[in-house]
Amino acid sequence: MKYDFAVGQTNPETFPVEAFKRAAMQAIEDEHASFNQYPGGKGHPQLRALMAQRESEREGVKVDPEMMALTNGSMQGVTLVGQALMDAPGDQVITEAFTYSGTIAAYKGIGLDLVGIPVDESGMRMDHLEAHLRSMKKKPKFIYALTAYQNPTGVNLSLERRHRLIELAAEYEIPVVEDNCYGDVHFDGDKPPALYAMSDDAHHIYLCSLSKIFAPGVRLGYVLARRPYFEQIVGRRFDAGSNSFAAAVMAKFYEENIWAHCEAANVALKRKRDLLVSRLKDVLEDECVWSHPTGGLFLWLRLPEDTDLDRLRAEATDKGFNYAEGRDFHVTGERVPYIRLAFGHVPDDAIVEGIPVLAQCVQRARSSNAARAFTSLFDD
Repeated sequence: MKYDFAVGQTNPETFPVEAFKRAAMQAIEDEHASFNQYPGGKGHPQLRALMAQRESEREGVKVDPEMMALTNGSMQGVTLVGQALMDAPGDQVITEAFTYSGTIAAYKGIGLDLVGIPVDESGMRMDHLEAHLRSMKKKPKFIYALTAYQNPTGVNLSLERRHRLIELAAEYEIPVVEDNCYGDVHFDGDKPPALYAMSDDAHHIYLCSLSKIFAPGVRLGYVLARRPYFEQIVGRRFDAGSNSFAAAVMAKFYEENIWAHCEAANVALKRKRDLLVSRLKDVLEDECVWSHPTGGLFLWLRLPEDTDLDRLRAEATDKGFNYAEGRDFHVTGERVPYIRLAFGHVPDDAIVEGIPVLAQCVQRARSSNAARAFTSLFDD
């Protein structure tokens, strides 16, 4: 595709080739003997210490690297947590109504039943969550939430709702699994606090990743939990541990300054975000509404109700424009008038040229040329 806004990838323009080469060479020289050994359930000690440092510095609380396990990407953590907390197929898990398609596939794949809670510009709706918990006939095994720069919507769970989520989870004694894999892909304002830093409740489980602050190809993420959940989660893995070589290289890369690459990469990503929003304003402001993410890699765009989604896909494919369909992120697969635009890896000129192409496709897929009938990204 000429204009590919479909996949949530990091920016190849800011990949630190020379620094990564030096880190790899140093890791091979210093740690080659350990590459002949299995890493075990927790994984590379130095990288765990550095990721604990990352969490401690961001959240202002002490994080114990011994309560952290490296995983093969954050998706392994997502799956391990589901397997550790479920008892049998058909168990329920609560998520946002729109959430990451990989999580939907993973949880459905292991037999979990997903219950979607509506979201708005401030994240998961706590009024709907509370209503569901009060009326539930079957207690969910856990609540899964993408709390910062949510995929696909780009919204943040507000501070007020974070507190309420913690309160509700404690009241009903339900574990909360917080996926914060985009937490350091940050552009504007203050970084939202992680739930584990707001409460010392042992029911909180935390997932994070290096895929979004560095590159998905290194396949490294981590799980942070307290007892007894930590042992339950690590006990579910049968892969002998995460990639020792990748972890050793990343530890060498990050040991001097854990934030330097992240901050440099975010500057370029913010520019892409701004460029995308600017072009959307130029060509689709009368027809669509979209999120304005303060971090992350995604923008969520609401289409006019009279858009023929099949025709939009056909028109876009014909013009070389690719996007992710809203139904891919709906827990029941409902066809919804939304698309997700991933901007992190898209060259600037493709953003400038591609968004007018998308606008033309939207206009051709509509049954009228009337202005949009909505003013907000989400209905009440």
